[in-house]
Amino acid sequence: MSKLEERVSNRRTFAIIAHPDAGKTTLTEKLLLFGGAIQLAGAVKTRGEQRRARSDWMKVERERGISVASSVMTFDYEGKTFNLLDTPGHEDFSEDTYRTLTAVDSSVMVLDGAKGIEAQTRKLFEVCRLRDMPIVTFINKFDRESLDPFELLDDIEQTLALDVVPASWPIGMGRSFLGCYDLFKDRLVLVSKDKNNHLDEGIVCNGIDDPKIDECLPADYAAKLREDVEMVRELCPAFDKQAFLDGTLTPVYFGSAINNFGVETLLNGLTEMAPSPVAAVTADRTVEPTETKVSGFVFKIQANMDPKHRDRIAFLRLVSGHFKRGAKLKHVRSGKTLAIHNPVLFLAQDRELAEEAWPGDIIGLPNHGNLRIGDALTEGENIRFTGIPSFAPELLQKVRPVDPMRAKHLSRALIQIAEEGAARTFKTRMGSEWVVGVVGALQFEVLADRIRTEYDIPVNFEQTELYTARWVEHEDHLELKKFLDANQASLAEDHDDAPVFLARNAWHLERAEKDWPNIKFRHTKEQMS
Repeated sequence: MSKLEERVSNRRTFAIIAHPDAGKTTLTEKLLLFGGAIQLAGAVKTRGEQRRARSDWMKVERERGISVASSVMTFDYEGKTFNLLDTPGHEDFSEDTYRTLTAVDSSVMVLDGAKGIEAQTRKLFEVCRLRDMPIVTFINKFDRESLDPFELLDDIEQTLALDVVPASWPIGMGRSFLGCYDLFKDRLVLVSKDKNNHLDEGIVCNGIDDPKIDECLPADYAAKLREDVEMVRELCPAFDKQAFLDGTLTPVYFGSAINNFGVETLLNGLTEMAPSPVAAVTADRTVEPTETKVSGFVFKIQANMDPKHRDRIAFLRLVSGHFKRGAKLKHVRSGKTLAIHNPVLFLAQDRELAEEAWPGDIIGLPNHGNLRIGDALTEGENIRFTGIPSFAPELLQKVRPVDPMRAKHLSRALIQIAEEGAARTFKTRMGSEWVVGVVGALQFEVLADRIRTEYDIPVNFEQTELYTARWVEHEDHLELKKFLDANQASLAEDHDDAPVFLARNAWHLERAEKDWPNIKFRHTKEQMS
């Protein structure tokens, strides 16, 4: 096995998806804790440096207690390198999550034991399903009163049409939650009283009838555990790795992230089961991770991660080859060659220089606006990676600076935010007003806050009469020009200068589609280099 193949087989790149408040950020921090990347959850300290950071690093996230930006964290565990992407749980930020899921090979779905599958979980799961992504399920908060474990399994099976295989089984719940029985390794793991330390290896049992179980558990709990495990083994299929990799079967772990319980069992499961980096689809061919030439794509841009510097970091998922700092890579969209001198590895907003990176790794490239979402970087080949979409916004508002003299500065800020993918920005052809489009209402508040704090421009968002936006396309430039000339009052340009039709209501959009049957009104726009 070559060094490249060995490094590829040791990589695990995964995302955590969940409905808000299922405990996703807590689980993220506990995974880092067990991975040895931090010493204290909630005050992430890495490599002995005293910089305080958290996986929720944006000001708005700390104030509201929600994740609204995806953060990337890298850590090593049991000889494997994990790249963990924490995604926004709040449904108003689903587009960032969607793009993040294009950069991972598997995901961990976190459910609240008291609620089971919730609306946002289902939405995010559908995104994973589109990509046939392997999913590991972690049912959290078993230290509180929860639904019956069989009910939870049934919920996953019925709602998501997935086969379920319990990897562990809870013993009690709420105050009487004693631990879990590891069904894959036939061992008993009890809740540790010392909450800061790693769990012990658990009590190894020779099957469910081992007398050790009776020594460790009260008689009624031991009897219930045996009955449940027997039922699970009869009702649920055996674990089939291929079905898991195909995205049709999910192993289910139970635990309580806040008490560190079940996290290490989950991490061990990911080490053994999660796939190493997979091939990426391009417009012309499939790129294998073991190819020697370096290639990768930008799936996210984050501005102002460090408020002291006006920085912009492009997050690059490395698809193939062995990347070294200082490498010269071709920027396929512009045809220019970029020398990558300061690539960084992350732990939330903390970062360090990346001397090298391998397929599956996520590296940050500081840039001044020349990289955009969907861009490909290669060692010369004109590759165009597919599957990174932009969605038409569902809510549209006009934005104006409080001080009219700052209009030009606002234009620059809005273009940066649009390139980052945080919102769609449209400049109307008549009147040159800025219209901002988002997927969820909370984004307007976050944008106003960001424009004020990061760019020092207080702004007002105003309601509009607008219903939706559609990108318009036609192969024949003359036909497209005719349409554009006839509909000047309803047209705008996005940050790429692509024409956008702004519909006042559903009838207005239907009428335009009927009057111009050859024009394509696009709900999504593929972001390709």
